[in-house]
Amino acid sequence: MESALNFYRVMAYVVGVMLLVLCVGMVVKYGFDNGTMVAVVGPIHGFLYMVYLVAAINLGLIKARWSIGYLLLVLVAGTIPFLSFVLERSVTERVRRTIAATS
Repeated sequence: MESALNFYRVMAYVVGVMLLVLCVGMVVKYGFDNGTMVAVVGPIHGFLYMVYLVAAINLGLIKARWSIGYLLLVLVAGTIPFLSFVLERSVTERVRRTIAATS
C-alpha cells in the first residue's frame, strides 16, 4: 500500500501544479488573447489527470478500500485548483493510519 500511496502523492502534486499552470494559461488566453499556453498545457494536464485517476483508484478502491464518496472527492480534486494539495495531505494521513492499524 505504501508504494501506491507514494505514486498517488507524486501524481497529486504533478496534477495540482499542472492545473495551476493551466489556470495561468486561461488568464493569458482570455485576458491577453493568446491561447498557445492552453493549447500546450491543456492536453498535458488531461493526460496526467487520467494517470492521477488511475493512481487514486488503485490506492482508494483496490488497496485502502475507501467509501465511494471519499473516492469521488479525491478523484474530483484534480480538477479544482489547490484541492489536490489539500486532499493529498488528508489521503496520506488516512492511509498511514490504516497501515499502522494493520501492522
